[in-house]
Parts: sequence; C-alpha cells; structure tokens
Amino acid sequence: MAMGVPPHMALATNKLQGTFGSFTAALNFARKGMINFREVFIGIVFTFIGACVGTALILFLSAEFLRVIIPFCLIAIFIYTLLMPKVGDEDRAARMNARAFYVIFGLILGFYDGFFGPGAGSFWTFAMVALIGLNMKKSVAHTKILNFTSNIVSLAVFIAGGQILWTVGLLMGIGQVLGAYFGSNMVMKKDVKFVRVVFLAVVGA
Repeated sequence: MAMGVPPHMALATNKLQGTFGSFTAALNFARKGMINFREVFIGIVFTFIGACVGTALILFLSAEFLRVIIPFCLIAIFIYTLLMPKVGDEDRAARMNARAFYVIFGLILGFYDGFFGPGAGSFWTFAMVALIGLNMKKSVAHTKILNFTSNIVSLAVFIAGGQILWTVGLLMGIGQVLGAYFGSNMVMKKDVKFVRVVFLAVVGA
C-alpha cells in the first residue's frame, strides 16, 4: 500500500505470497510429526468457513478501519508475552475446551485472516498458548496449518475477483518458501525460549 497499490489488490497479493510460506512451514512441521491433525481438524473446518465469509466481505467493504485497530492488538499481545516470561515454555492446563476453542477462533480468526490478515498468525499462536495450554512450539506448528487454510481460501476468492499482482506475489512467494523452510527448521531445533524471543521480536517490529 505504501507503493500506491490499491488496498484490495495489496491484500490479494499478500495472500498469494503468504500461501507459499504457510504451506512450506505446515508441510515441514507435518513431516516432522509436530502437527496433530486429529486435534486441529475442527479448527481447519471452521477456519475455512470463517475465511470464506471474511474474504467475500472484503471485496465489498473498506479494510481501512482495521489498520487502526490491529497495532493496538499486537501491542497488547507483545506486552502480555513480555511480562509473562514462562508463557509457552511448556504445555499447561487449558482454560477452555479445545473443541470449543477451535470452533470459535476458527470462525473469528478465519474471518479476520480472510478480511484483512496482518497478525493472524501471532493471534493464533498467542490464543493457543493462553487458552488451550499448548507450548510455544506446538502452537507455532498448529498455527501454520490454520494459516494455510485461511490463506488458500482467501487466495481462491481473490483469484476469482481478479485482484492479484502475479509477478510481485510470486517473487515474494519465493522468499516465503525459503524463509518458512529455514524458520520452521529453527523452531524444531531451538528451545522454546528462543522461539519466544523471535515471536516477541516479530510482533514488536
């Protein structure tokens, strides 16, 4: 958008490149056995539904007001994670039923990712750690498959709407594949504290 790309076209192109990254990371985590598909299946279904509704809606509405809200949400997540140093270090007792969590947040974050998107992965990871007690590594792995679900749904709707800058999106997609591959491997090799530091750095930036 800073380069003058219209908002809807910027969102659509972002979905193209984001799909490459989320797919690469999800595939890598799945191959290493870090994704429990039985556990996350309900989340995939309701994320799919939410993303369909959100992307269809964004084609008719302005997303400008979300640009004001999202930074404050990310700041809140950053402060909470920073002040709670042991959050995500290990699995802990869930604060809500996992099935209900995936239904509710699948719809909400699927809708949000389809409607706008920035920060969706951070919101997923934070919610899993805070509400269903997953450790940071497992949360990151599960986040990728849910991100891929909402990205691919949004991408399909945007392709139908003819909103994508293909050359830009595919070039960024190459960077996403490389970054996601090395990043997901780093999550598996490093300890939870390192993952938490990277999470804070990205959200902070």
